[in-house]
Amino acid sequence: MENGEVYRPTTEEDPDPVRGPRSGLAAFFFKGRLRWYRQVLKVLQLLLSLLAFICEEIVSQCTLCGGLYFFEFVSCSAFLLSVLMLVVYCTPVYGKIDGNKVKSSDFYITLGTGCVFLLASIIFVSTHDRTTAEYAAIVFGFIASFLFLLDFVVMFIERRQESQRRKPENTPRTEQLTQPLNA
Repeated sequence: MENGEVYRPTTEEDPDPVRGPRSGLAAFFFKGRLRWYRQVLKVLQLLLSLLAFICEEIVSQCTLCGGLYFFEFVSCSAFLLSVLMLVVYCTPVYGKIDGNKVKSSDFYITLGTGCVFLLASIIFVSTHDRTTAEYAAIVFGFIASFLFLLDFVVMFIERRQESQRRKPENTPRTEQLTQPLNA
């Protein structure tokens, strides 16, 4: 027997980091934790809340500024919370935190953000000065708030279906007991 046959390499050569399947920053992102429609909703929430914030920042003057300032705070907060939830879902941070806590936090954050964003948009509608930047901010604010609420409804339905799958069926016995227990 030749030594070449016995001592043949049994493992693959280590690929260079550049040739690996995922290198650089891409190695830290995992898109599989959310279903595709939830990913789309999260990204749209992020983009629309950012656009609402940018359009609101373009407004140069206001007569009743309370609604504008409240909308500014809510749109910026919604954007930052959207970034936070995407970072948690798409990075290794998700593995360091309990998955049920992340889902529960996302559930309540999405509900709260959607309701407060809707309220801020309604208040801003009643106090704006009718400029195009304000109209654009209001439109983006309403769409973003509806997307937050839609995401909440989707999560609620998924939770409901998951609890239905986990719930065991309690089927009563249909046959009669014919023997006495003491026999």
